[in-house]
Amino acid sequence: MDKGRHNEDLEKSRERILKGSSWKDLSTIWLFPAGKTIPTKVVLSWLNLFGAPNGRMYKMATIDMEVGEAYSSSIEQILANPTLASCKYLLTVEHDNIPPADGLLKLQKRMEAHPEFACIGGLYWTKGEEGVPQIWGDPKDPTLNFRPQPPVAGQLVECCGTGMGFNLWRVDMFKDGRLRRPWFRTIASVTEGIGTQDLYFWGDARKYGYRCAIDCDVLVGHYDLNTDIVW
Repeated sequence: MDKGRHNEDLEKSRERILKGSSWKDLSTIWLFPAGKTIPTKVVLSWLNLFGAPNGRMYKMATIDMEVGEAYSSSIEQILANPTLASCKYLLTVEHDNIPPADGLLKLQKRMEAHPEFACIGGLYWTKGEEGVPQIWGDPKDPTLNFRPQPPVAGQLVECCGTGMGFNLWRVDMFKDGRLRRPWFRTIASVTEGIGTQDLYFWGDARKYGYRCAIDCDVLVGHYDLNTDIVW
């Protein structure tokens, strides 16, 4: 009798399933803010993105909203909806990011293996010839900073803040009443200084012990529509 290849070494097969976490609740909301359009190259990569089988997946989009407002208002809606609020993860994907097909599955696996992190993102770089990795800040420095840190191939790199182009967040963190609202704001004033919505959030979240990291095994492209270059 042919018992099947996976049954030949049942312990090895069992370990693979446990490590992959596909049997767990990996319910995810996929949120993508967009201006008026999303480039075709980006959409094609999204169509190939897959997650764990039989896992709940809900998709949300915003159209023509400022990015900080788009994230904050969408998360407010998520928390107000019992079905969405019960999801475990929030995946943020921006309109110019090209993730690998297994990127979500890898981030889910990392998050399950590392409960100390509230958010893990894929590795992508700022656009241009002198682009830097969006691994913002060295947590070993006693002074909070958002200097770009170097990637380490295939590894998790903890940082003080992330971009939001391809991130997996724990929904429960947004239920923490200590975090200021709106969670995400793009600032540019004499009194507040200048800052992007993502680092505005992390500047507050880290005060309450929330940690983040970048998975350098999840390589995400950053598409420039004007030049047709993926950075």
